[in-house]
Amino acid sequence: MEIEKEIKSTVPLSITKKVILNLNFTKNMIADKFQEILKPFDLSSEQYNVLRILRGQKGKPVNMSDIQERMLTKNSNTTRLIDKLITKEMVIRNVCPNNRRKMEITITDVGLKALANLDLPVENYEQSITGNLTAKELETLNTLLEKIKQ
Repeated sequence: MEIEKEIKSTVPLSITKKVILNLNFTKNMIADKFQEILKPFDLSSEQYNVLRILRGQKGKPVNMSDIQERMLTKNSNTTRLIDKLITKEMVIRNVCPNNRRKMEITITDVGLKALANLDLPVENYEQSITGNLTAKELETLNTLLEKIKQ
């Protein structure tokens, strides 16, 4: 559906405005559908992102600033996210042995199990979002999105 119809615009929109509105509308649609997948696991998308970062460490602890640098949502309150994941027993926090002012975070078996249970639903979700695009279209879209971020 065209963005003008989607937002019920009564005035002509410039192509720049259409692109920005389309990006925002699509981002929100993708986020809403993703949140539906995470809801049964009582996770936010930011918490899921932290768990994915930690799983990628393959058991090696990572400090809070490294997690923050790798977050998709840069304005996330990483300390609050970690606190919630600790409460859910999905991560543990320890004092860094080399620098007592640093905290190191490690994913637990509970966190790993939650991610393992989410892997297939997330993969299916990603396929449902991109399923109408060819491989070439996906490459083009990715290139264009990268270009916008420059």
